[in-house]
Amino acid sequence: MRDDDLTTEEVAEQLKVSKLTVYDLIKKGELLSYRVGRQIRVELEALDADKNQNKRQQSPTVATTNSSQMIISGQDSSLDVLAKHLNESTPTLQFLRSYMGSLDGLIAMYQDKADIVSTHLFDGETGTYSLPYIHKILGSKSYIVLHLMKRKAGLFVQSGNPKNIHHWEDLHRSDLTLANRETGAGARVLLDEQLRLHNINRQQISGYHNIYTSHLDVASQIAKDKADIGIGSEQAAKMANVDFIEMIEESYDLVVLKTAKNKQVITQLQAILKSESFSHMLQSLNYNVSQTGQIIHEQ
Repeated sequence: MRDDDLTTEEVAEQLKVSKLTVYDLIKKGELLSYRVGRQIRVELEALDADKNQNKRQQSPTVATTNSSQMIISGQDSSLDVLAKHLNESTPTLQFLRSYMGSLDGLIAMYQDKADIVSTHLFDGETGTYSLPYIHKILGSKSYIVLHLMKRKAGLFVQSGNPKNIHHWEDLHRSDLTLANRETGAGARVLLDEQLRLHNINRQQISGYHNIYTSHLDVASQIAKDKADIGIGSEQAAKMANVDFIEMIEESYDLVVLKTAKNKQVITQLQAILKSESFSHMLQSLNYNVSQTGQIIHEQ
């Protein structure tokens, strides 16, 4: 951490926007950030680049880093802990967090704007996670895919499940309002694939275009009675105090480009994933660690 890095309050003041807008920019990957305890800090250089290159009317971009910095993209809280472990084990590099979704993260990696990308993208054709998307997006690039963990994904419903929701097929019901994720998020891909597999017209779903940028945001809409159903992780459901209906155990994986710069990082990453302390942290979040650290694919 540098003394001139900014808190979210200071960023909001400089950009003349609300603090909620700052959090949204961080989640979308437009501002690079890292955590110090419970506090989020934004790099001053990233803010300056954003102010010079983005006027907020332009499409989102990912700020680039210098040669001593690396970006870890994804929203799961385990990635914050992973960044902490990497910063401690690799002092010559600074690992920053970007909270963009899985698909956007892979696209950023293709554009050399992300170094470690987390993915949980369901492919309805094969019934598998992520590899079909990784192969198509990264193409002939050289990369390694490491398994982080498995976590439960499913339906958020109001406490007590008053609407009697149990299956993907319930999404077609006219009496339900959906709280949805943004295009590119893993939960959004899961939803769209299930709608396709069950022949449900997305345009007939009330609330399909009501977009929220995190699992917790979606679950909170259910808790506030502003929506009846959403898609996300079990952890977010517990935090928002809504009921959770497990539909699938999703594979949450990490993708790293195999470059000279990343060689040491890949070695450290594999060591951390196989460490007892990191495994215990994942287990405390009720994640399945039976395959954590395994190489899923390498080319």
